Amino acid sequence: MEHEQYMNEALALAREAAAVGEVPVGCVIVGPDGTVLGRGRNRRAEESDATAHAEIEAIREACRALGDWRLEGCRLYVTLEPCPMCAGAIINARVPAIYYGAREAQSGACGSVIDLFFERFGHQPTVSAGLCGEDCAALLKDFFRDKR
Repeated sequence: MEHEQYMNEALALAREAAAVGEVPVGCVIVGPDGTVLGRGRNRRAEESDATAHAEIEAIREACRALGDWRLEGCRLYVTLEPCPMCAGAIINARVPAIYYGAREAQSGACGSVIDLFFERFGHQPTVSAGLCGEDCAALLKDFFRDKR
């Protein structure tokens, strides 16, 4: 139940992104005590920045909250499977546990296209896929259907 609560918060952020025309992806990072340390949503179009992904925003905010670049003991919840850039940031931030909702067939770096967390980097987080997956996938499907 606890994991779904955090994913629902990420879904709310994804809906905020969709409301302003951004691809609906949301992310929260939770500290060891259950406190949400970082929140993010896609802002690529708003910021004219290819790196303004939900995970990057949440990682930056969580690092500021902790005063450290290491997010050891934290959990990351994101509505869409991270891309290679975000997977790299997750590895670099030492996030130990990732929960994501929908698979990303075109750029997913947790197994859909490549699994960067399986490679021999200095850090290998655990990954749980499909948390609230139907809700996450439906939000994306509806967004792109309405765009067409």
